Amino acid sequence: MQIPEHKIEEIRQSINIVDVISPFVQLRKRGRNYLGLCPFHTEKTPSFTVSEEKQIFHCFGCHTGGNVFKFLMEYEKISFVEAVQELAAQAGIALEADEWKTEKQSEQEVLYDINTEAARYFLNNLLNTAEGEIAAAYFRKRNIKLQTMRAFGLGYALNGWDKFVEFAKEKRIDLDKALQLGLIIKGNDGRLHDRFSSRIIFPIFSPNGRVVAFAGRLMEEREGSAKYLNSPESSVYHKGSILYGLSHAKDEIRKLDKAILVEGYMDLISLYQSGVKNAVAVSGTALTEEQIQLLSRYTKNVVLLFDADTAGIKASMRSIELLLKKEMEIKIVSLPSGEDPDSFVNKFGREKFEELIKHAENFLEYQTEYFQSQGLFDDPAKAAEAIRDLVKPAALISDELKRNLLIKSIAKKFNLREMLLEAELEKILKATVKTADAENKRISEAREIRQSHAIDKNIPPEIYNLEKELIKLLLEGSNEVNQFIMQHLDPEEFCQESHRKLIEIINKNIRENSKVIAGSLIDKIQDENLKAYILEITFEKYSISKNWEEIYPGPSREKVLLKYAVDTVRKFKIMQIEQQLADNLKKMENSTKEESESLMLKKMELEKQRRKIKEEMEYRD
Repeated sequence: MQIPEHKIEEIRQSINIVDVISPFVQLRKRGRNYLGLCPFHTEKTPSFTVSEEKQIFHCFGCHTGGNVFKFLMEYEKISFVEAVQELAAQAGIALEADEWKTEKQSEQEVLYDINTEAARYFLNNLLNTAEGEIAAAYFRKRNIKLQTMRAFGLGYALNGWDKFVEFAKEKRIDLDKALQLGLIIKGNDGRLHDRFSSRIIFPIFSPNGRVVAFAGRLMEEREGSAKYLNSPESSVYHKGSILYGLSHAKDEIRKLDKAILVEGYMDLISLYQSGVKNAVAVSGTALTEEQIQLLSRYTKNVVLLFDADTAGIKASMRSIELLLKKEMEIKIVSLPSGEDPDSFVNKFGREKFEELIKHAENFLEYQTEYFQSQGLFDDPAKAAEAIRDLVKPAALISDELKRNLLIKSIAKKFNLREMLLEAELEKILKATVKTADAENKRISEAREIRQSHAIDKNIPPEIYNLEKELIKLLLEGSNEVNQFIMQHLDPEEFCQESHRKLIEIINKNIRENSKVIAGSLIDKIQDENLKAYILEITFEKYSISKNWEEIYPGPSREKVLLKYAVDTVRKFKIMQIEQQLADNLKKMENSTKEESESLMLKKMELEKQRRKIKEEMEYRD
């Protein structure tokens, strides 16, 4: 789908970024902006800032930022076009099917289209070829019905080294992009080969239901071959950010306010087929913070349902810590020995399975039982360490009431004094704060280094700061202020290269009679460093003269801004002249008589210009 710029702008103007972000981040008004805990990294002190005026967001911790489209792209792990579609639906704006998009977005759409073609190819192999009947029989043996195969787009990759390559050529699929997606690979001899051969195929979908990747599974052991083979990461697929089955489960998860987290593709598919439709799978990777963040958009309640073997138990233990960090409510189901969700639901049915879910344990009971089964409470030294391990998760819970209740539960369970456990908790909390402080310091130092590299060291700090102040003024969205600045200043007068680039972009916007809004402007900038710079300087932390309303009491905001703009432009021009006068004076000290006369004339001309600016450039209401 293609979307024209004017339509994107219409959607942007119809949507309030605060309204879009508020359901996912608890925002509080702070001055002119809104503040909350960043949804893109773990933090205790809010640094995620949203500007309603400028329609942008920025985190001063992890430096993620952008406009409303960027937020949805990052939060929901979707493409630009999908973000535009979602916001258009919210705003009630109809989108035509044959409109414009950027080159980068267009390329991403091509990748989606190739994956869709590949998914159709694999599904057709499964359902309509003699060879695919072997794979179809495998699924039937696993009790997977035809309608379920279709619902999940299950497929089969034909045996042979170039079956998909030939299909791609026939369909005129861009082979370089097919290589990029990992559907084909290039051998040492330079020839193209199928990545997936003689494997059943599981398409992997984005939360919005678009095919982003594939997993190929062997139906029987093959020496020297991995059981599962996955697509490599690409611009449309980031393994640690995808939950298998979420596109099928998200509505039911919202409805029930609960998600069941399982390990494998077949676990998920069998549960879905049995009527348990609020399950998602981590699909062959350890649970990540990104996956939890994605899931938290739909619910805060998670039931872990990993295999009962040692690996499954360890996966549960690792997941508990990550889930607690994101303030998720966790329950854990222990399956009978030798069972996984797929086998259990096929043997005992949906009712028995839902009975298990109803009796899910909280994570404290689960961990205690696991430590008990390992014999850790039989030895005093091991018991002490085990109890410390039970206290550790409490440090990850930010809600103080919940944390205290957990400590009470542990104390009661082991007949210990609460003060003893609170002392252990305090040690863990101090260590956590120390680690967080070190990380914040590292991030701050990295930012300062990055910014120092961007600044031209030859520019006097006073000039640089005034240039930056003028950029901020231009981003305040006042047409009168912008017209005044651009009328009295030329981009070439700016010494810092990044400022010159921004001024040129802003000037072009003004010439096109477009209002300068940061949320709109950043989409027109290709340089990621420039985008980041705008976000850094736009928010209150770096806003123009923090006390400007106190300095100029009474007048409206527009008048205050214009007065401040006049003062800043005048100061900037005078400082430039004074810089030239200082350079002129240095030259005069070592000049010949003839050069001195010329330099004296130059000095007089500069002083005349300075007087003229001081006299004429006054704000008059």
